[in-house]
Amino acid sequence: MKLETAGLILLSVSLSACAQIAFKSGMVSPATQKVLSQGVSPRLVWTLASDMRIVGGFLLYGSSAALWLWVLARTELSLAYPFVSIGFVITMLVGAFAFGEALTPAKLAGTALVCCGVALLASAR
Repeated sequence: MKLETAGLILLSVSLSACAQIAFKSGMVSPATQKVLSQGVSPRLVWTLASDMRIVGGFLLYGSSAALWLWVLARTELSLAYPFVSIGFVITMLVGAFAFGEALTPAKLAGTALVCCGVALLASAR
């Protein structure tokens, strides 16, 4: 795999992970939680649509998808797609450190296995 292609894959995956982090940040905000507790309503839709973290998450996702299309035009899907799992690593670590989510032995072991698999695929030619 060319270094440029690997870089584009990592950028796309990172943008997608950042989108998840932005979504989570918007969804756990006090304002969103208050409106969510009142059930689905037009007010909830407005709250979500006007939260810059949620909007930013969609923009990041869109950018990630556009970049991913660029990647797919240049490499095999079976080689590129496993790299999406790197997003698990990013979101797991941010979830733990920014949102206080538990880093259990099972999560750590599973993530390590994913990383080993991605490294193996990246070395394949």
